[in-house]
Amino acid sequence: MPSQAKSLGNWGETLAVEYLIGQGYAILERNWKMGHLEVDIIAMKDNIIAFVEVKTRGAIEYDPVSAVDRKKRKRTITSADAYLKMNRLPYDFRFDIISVSGGPDGFKLEHLPDAYFPSLKSHNYTFRL
Repeated sequence: MPSQAKSLGNWGETLAVEYLIGQGYAILERNWKMGHLEVDIIAMKDNIIAFVEVKTRGAIEYDPVSAVDRKKRKRTITSADAYLKMNRLPYDFRFDIISVSGGPDGFKLEHLPDAYFPSLKSHNYTFRL
C-alpha cells in the first residue's frame, strides 16, 4: 500500500501532466528512469524539451524552488544529459519546476519554466550530439 506522501506525490504529478497537456505540451515520458537517474516528467513544446521536477506539498504556502536543492538539480541535469544522449535528441531543453500545494479539495499549481540552469563550471556535460 502506497504511503500518504507517495499518494500525494502521484496526485500532484497527474495534475502537472494534465496542466502541461492543457498548455499544449506533448508528454514524452512520465517517471523516466535509467539506473539511479530519474525525471518526473519530460515534455515537449515548440521543439523545446522541458525536464520537469514536480514538488507536491499538502501545505498551501511553501517555496517550490527551495524544495529542489542543489543535489536534486545536479541529479536532474545528469538525467537530462543521459536522456538526450540515449535518444539522440538535438532539441533545445530547459529545466522546469511545477509545484502543487494543497489537496483535492483545493490546490494551487505553479509552473516555473527555466527554473534553473546547468552550471557549466561544475559539470562536464556536452548536451549536444
